[in-house]
Amino acid sequence: MASQEFRPTGFNVLPPVIKNLLIINGIFFIATLIAEQKFNYDLSDLLGLHYFFSDAFRPHQIITYMFMHAGFAHIFFNMFALWMFGNVLENFWGGKRFLIYYVVCGLGAALLHYTVHYFEIQPTLRALNDYMLNPSTDKLEGLFVAGYIKITSTDMAQHLQPILDEFRKNEMTGNAQAALQSSIDLVIEYKKEFLNEPVVVGASGSIFGLLLAFGMMFPNTMIYMYFLFPIKAKWFVIIYGAIELFGAVNPSQNDNIAHYAHLGGMLFGFIMIKLWQKKGGQPY
Repeated sequence: MASQEFRPTGFNVLPPVIKNLLIINGIFFIATLIAEQKFNYDLSDLLGLHYFFSDAFRPHQIITYMFMHAGFAHIFFNMFALWMFGNVLENFWGGKRFLIYYVVCGLGAALLHYTVHYFEIQPTLRALNDYMLNPSTDKLEGLFVAGYIKITSTDMAQHLQPILDEFRKNEMTGNAQAALQSSIDLVIEYKKEFLNEPVVVGASGSIFGLLLAFGMMFPNTMIYMYFLFPIKAKWFVIIYGAIELFGAVNPSQNDNIAHYAHLGGMLFGFIMIKLWQKKGGQPY
């Protein structure tokens, strides 16, 4: 394929699925701001995607999480990328195929992210479950020292601090039975909070799927990074994929990016395209 240039010049072409996705994401973002500022309610807790085996998980979150975003920069760059790459793909595939691809990439992102999360949290869950089988106040301190119990958020602290205070009070007064019961209550509530705490939001998984598809369809198309540096689409995809893989394998302590969700979107997008090719329904 001959080298082509791809330069975003504005929202001059909006196929119907792209247009509606932009509108829906915008509505969800505005609703999130209103709920937080007017009612002091975090809509992400209801519509963001919780871990599948947590008490806070609801089936609708598998879809609604794709329309929730953590801030203006998050939604702006996702929506810009949705238009930049999705506009071309929808025009080539048609609205139905594009929407199927977009949703499947989002579902794949969620599946890979929480599959990896399942294995990551097993040591903590085993330690908590072992404690419940044979509880003792001495072993509770060991859970804190080993890092199996970590109070990582204000919400978690608000729920657990009263129980922890009660445990320490009972220990100081020598009420061993009450202290033991408080320790059990603490571990039960911590496990619940621990499973409920992770929440995934954003269209990034689907966006990375679109990025992959664009790179596969137009490998030699020139993309202008930051509107200055030209790079072929295939290298753009490879670089971004490598960055996400590195971030997933070497996570930063303060990194709130769901790297495996991004990789999941790319992986499921790749599988979808290959399946279409195999069935003779060439996506391009």
